[in-house]
Amino acid sequence: MELRSCRVREMPIEERPRERMQTYGAEALSHAELLAILLRTGTDKESAIHLAQRIISECGGLRGLAERNWDELTHIRGIGPAKALQLQASIELGRRVARSRLPDTVTISKPQDAADLLMEDMRHYREERFVCLFLNSKNHVIGRQTLSVGSLNASLVHPREVFRAAIRRSSASILCAHNHPSGDPTPSPEDIRLTRRLFEAGELVGIELLDHLVIGDNRFVSLKELGCM
Repeated sequence: MELRSCRVREMPIEERPRERMQTYGAEALSHAELLAILLRTGTDKESAIHLAQRIISECGGLRGLAERNWDELTHIRGIGPAKALQLQASIELGRRVARSRLPDTVTISKPQDAADLLMEDMRHYREERFVCLFLNSKNHVIGRQTLSVGSLNASLVHPREVFRAAIRRSSASILCAHNHPSGDPTPSPEDIRLTRRLFEAGELVGIELLDHLVIGDNRFVSLKELGCM
């Protein structure tokens, strides 16, 4: 994307870093756009994006930026003490994530495995949420994402969004789930229609839909076991 010299607030909404991240995900943003979100504001003469571009350039890239200490960061024009601390905190979080490992590999071999993973969170939501688990070829969970937050009685999701997210993670298969705030996991006709659409879309793109769970209060229903896919 071509970055303009205007202020971020003067850009078309679809070109602003925050809006682009909300729409397309963090993976779609450039280094400068991600850094601009952390910086939040630019200077009197530069937008946050142009400040971010200059910082990356002056530091010789992201690695150089990560190696700067607090004092060195504050000597870069446009970075004050608060921004320097924000950057250092973000860099340290990134380091900790890179060093961390999942305590156990979660494998999905039956609907109960997915229900055990999702139930405690999802049964307490007061609105419908549509969640997708992304799996590799060994049925290990490699990611989880909430793709839709609906009203008390409706959750809207399109297969396009589901499989776009799956492709970004190089998923071999997916398992979808959504909750019923009423606590009753009985599938609605719309739940069944959505399941069939997701199953058909998965066949087209080559990413298998393993199951679609409807989660209630300590109860769940597998639409695969019901024969809906």
